[in-house]
Amino acid sequence: MKIFKDRQILISLCIVMTFVSCSTQNTTFQGADRKQHIDKSFIQDFSIKFRIESGDIKLIKVVSDRNNYIQILSSKGLLRPRDGQFLFPGILVKDFQDRQTSDKKISAIGTYMDQLVYLDDKAVLSNAWAGTLYSRHTMPGARIFAGAKEFTFLLSDGKKLMLLKDSENLWEGNIPGDEVRDITYDESNNSFWILGNHSISVLSPEKKEIRTIENNDNLTCIGIVSGKLFAGTRDGYFEIDLKTNKKLEGIHKSLPSTEITCITEIDGNPWFGTTQGAFMLRNDGRFNYYASERWLPSDNVIDIARGPDNSVLILTEQGLGQICFKEMTLYDKALFFERQVRERHIRTGFNATVASMKNGDVTSGSMADSDNDGLWTSMYLAGETFRYAVTRSDEALQNIRESLDAMERLYTINPIPGFPSRSFERRGYKYEDIAWRRADDAEWDWKSTTSSDEAIGHIFAFGAIAELVDKPELRNKAIMLIDTLMSHIIKNNFYLIDWNGEPTLWGRWNPDYVNARPVIVGDRKLNSSNIIAMLQTAYHFTGKEKYKDAAFYLMNEHGYLNNLMRPMSIIGKAPDDSDDLSKDLSDSWNHSDDEMYYCGYWGLYRYTFNDTLKAMFKEAIIDHWKTERPEKEGLWNIMTAITGAEEIDLEEAVWYLQEFPLDLINWTVKNSQRKDIKFTEPNFRKQTIEEVLPPDELGISRHNSNRFDLDENGGGRSEYSAGDIWLLPYWIGRYLGVISEPVN
Repeated sequence: MKIFKDRQILISLCIVMTFVSCSTQNTTFQGADRKQHIDKSFIQDFSIKFRIESGDIKLIKVVSDRNNYIQILSSKGLLRPRDGQFLFPGILVKDFQDRQTSDKKISAIGTYMDQLVYLDDKAVLSNAWAGTLYSRHTMPGARIFAGAKEFTFLLSDGKKLMLLKDSENLWEGNIPGDEVRDITYDESNNSFWILGNHSISVLSPEKKEIRTIENNDNLTCIGIVSGKLFAGTRDGYFEIDLKTNKKLEGIHKSLPSTEITCITEIDGNPWFGTTQGAFMLRNDGRFNYYASERWLPSDNVIDIARGPDNSVLILTEQGLGQICFKEMTLYDKALFFERQVRERHIRTGFNATVASMKNGDVTSGSMADSDNDGLWTSMYLAGETFRYAVTRSDEALQNIRESLDAMERLYTINPIPGFPSRSFERRGYKYEDIAWRRADDAEWDWKSTTSSDEAIGHIFAFGAIAELVDKPELRNKAIMLIDTLMSHIIKNNFYLIDWNGEPTLWGRWNPDYVNARPVIVGDRKLNSSNIIAMLQTAYHFTGKEKYKDAAFYLMNEHGYLNNLMRPMSIIGKAPDDSDDLSKDLSDSWNHSDDEMYYCGYWGLYRYTFNDTLKAMFKEAIIDHWKTERPEKEGLWNIMTAITGAEEIDLEEAVWYLQEFPLDLINWTVKNSQRKDIKFTEPNFRKQTIEEVLPPDELGISRHNSNRFDLDENGGGRSEYSAGDIWLLPYWIGRYLGVISEPVN
């Protein structure tokens, strides 16, 4: 693979990942002997797309030669890609570069000895070899060909076959009772394989004999891979041994998509085009699946070919997808995502989503406010704090300043002492949400009804800043905000009190609310865990006894310690005689709760009151982690390292970070039709399949989503920020020492 020596070039080219296993070595952190991922280069994949300009054109075949020249045969002649870069598609345009071929009536294209070769109504020709290849034929309707040794070619017009060399017709024939659809050459056995509508035949150019090997009405394509002929059908593929010409038993149907349209070998691996995307069969028997507009202009694949610079060219009905494979480290990927956030996702200091996009065009959308602006920004802010703690980066420090200013203004833009707004926005825009309130400043509005997930996110980020940022003005501001929020909560009897003097819907940690839930309902455990973490954080940094007293009051007098220590295994649906709210809260596993737990675990474990509680809280965190293991969630695995646990599924965490796509556009993605995955029975956790799919095959999701959701109807309408999704787990992993600095 090509290695980029200049990291800035690597980042600017939008490089991506995949395929490489986790390198580990032992390291010591917080007294625990555990593994550390050594951040060596891995292979990142990403797509550059080229679309057709109009719908009245049929794309037929794509090739690339030794000069990295890409050419497409279409119903309107030869095409080539123009422009095109990651996230910014190019187009396919008429190829006029070489008029010696563009002016001809080309009926087929291919490569021979890694050079472009053409077929027209008069000859097989090429501009390589000083143009000396011009082998005339007498088949005016020829539209299929393949090359063999010593410039020998087999041609077909769909009816007849002609063996041609140096303008000499060596043999003519046909497939008895069938027509020709495709021809491929087996170099190892010097034979042509011919696909018919109902058959597969083999022709020996030496013996000039043709034999039918397989009769099958379901055939769609053929390709030669590693000594075998792979034959695609409308429902899977089968194999034929090229030495014995015998069909191997069984048809392969456990595939991402079974209606095969083309098969080719690239670097020893078979690639399959289908009506629902493309996939590569890996050496371990699993697949890398490329479907949806994250990877391809459309999912109906016509042809696949090797591309330039370690890329793969996938031709679809709507254009060309070039899947690029580049080397990078996790650190390189982090720098790429840092740029993505700063270029498109910072709205008045908030970490925001780009919304209202058209067809995945990031320049067509606008940054949108969110009910969770405070939470998503807290997670980005915490990530930049860990980045600063590891690197002492001036850029990270400035990012902290700007987002902390936004977080502080959440408290000052509304008239309620200590109450954090959900968000704020300039006045003059139409808001359908009734939660928007007018600020005293006529230029601004603020959003009310703040919930508990905002509160725990705030305390997580403010605590990290207070502990790890060595700038007094920032540290003091973070501590002030912790004190401000927690004073409001204690003063108001463990509620968030909104503009109307009433508790918000979800900002409730009061025992009357928490313990009204049956012990089986997750909110009882969650709210108890969160409020103790928040009070511990406030006491740790302010030293005010009121926070410690409140925490022990809740733990000793109202069972909050028992609540938070209950094992995750008991969480389920509320009993039939429960109140309606408890039933609504426990309809299924709430993955937002997981995010809230883990944001709270930082303060629950790091700032615990005593060693006895610390040991108990470690037990609770690890119990939760064991429940989450099937999701292979990078953040949960990495954050569990705060406890010093030896086993945190580090390889799975690195897999998550490496496999997460660079393209964070919320495309429409579908996996529920796949036959290579094993489905499970309906269950409380909504785990749909036995093993979670890689992140780059799923819809883009934050940490509060179910990673077993197989389909997503995103439509390319938004782009998520990597600030909370990817940068937080990476930088906290660096800080906790489970991910090393980059190794070049």
